[in-house]
Amino acid sequence: MGKRSRVNARAEQTAAPGEVGPRQPCPCGSGRRYRNCHGGKDGGATAYVRRPFAGLGAECDLVALREFVPSATAPLRLRDADRDVLLCSLLPAAAPALVRPDGTVWLGLQVQHAYGDPSRDLAAVLQEALEADPGSVIGLTADPGDGPRLQDLVEETGEVTVHEGFDFWVADVDEDGSMAAALEQANAAAAPTVRLSGERAAYLTTVGDHAYLRWVMPEDEDALLDALARLHHAGSDNLVEGGRLIGMFRALGLLVPVWDVPVGTEAADLAGPVAEIAEALQAELASGRPLTGEERGTRAGLASRQLTLR
Repeated sequence: MGKRSRVNARAEQTAAPGEVGPRQPCPCGSGRRYRNCHGGKDGGATAYVRRPFAGLGAECDLVALREFVPSATAPLRLRDADRDVLLCSLLPAAAPALVRPDGTVWLGLQVQHAYGDPSRDLAAVLQEALEADPGSVIGLTADPGDGPRLQDLVEETGEVTVHEGFDFWVADVDEDGSMAAALEQANAAAAPTVRLSGERAAYLTTVGDHAYLRWVMPEDEDALLDALARLHHAGSDNLVEGGRLIGMFRALGLLVPVWDVPVGTEAADLAGPVAEIAEALQAELASGRPLTGEERGTRAGLASRQLTLR
């Protein structure tokens, strides 16, 4: 390949921070390059939406429940329908939605399909579930195309409840044993997770002999990385003794810093430090001062440890 060709290829792959390059894997999970999937003009798919839950007050929690919280629920209040709807991180067999015997709709976030805009997918499933009979299982096997998004249907998201496992699947029904195997398998795979108190989408998870705080943040990625770099360089981002910021990942357009903390750390131990770091981050975001040379090096180190999930 000649020099000009190499330069052109690099230019084609270049993407702004947080964006997807044309030759990178499509965030929908299809395995195809972005330009041949949701990034293509003739890809035959709904355009990829980088930040699908933007505008919803619970955006950060929705990202957490879709990406890494094993078992959690949150009630939804609809704009134009008087129905009970419960948003769930995961439903049996990763079903998109279930209509319970009492007519309550359960809407799943962790699903097997991906058509470019999770908000549109959820809205399409929700609309079908609202018209379905009790006992129905709602699927989504094709791109729903244009139509309402979750933001158009939902007035408010209620408080998130994190569960120890998935026993809530059968808590209000007489279980005949048909769910026993699925329930046991799901419970065994669910890493213990606790949501820190307050409005911040910060979740403490224990995985084997490690514990992690994953904190979904809504701020602009570039500005947030600058602020985190300043705190990290100053050593002001430690939550507890023995803990450290180990990296971050992107999910559905938001940045999720991850701290490694000692096993046995309780959510109550982190509430105060998280509040302090949140206040310090807001001060740094408001300052707008340029990074020093050393802080730029710290920022580059943090950015090199980023991983994009979707």
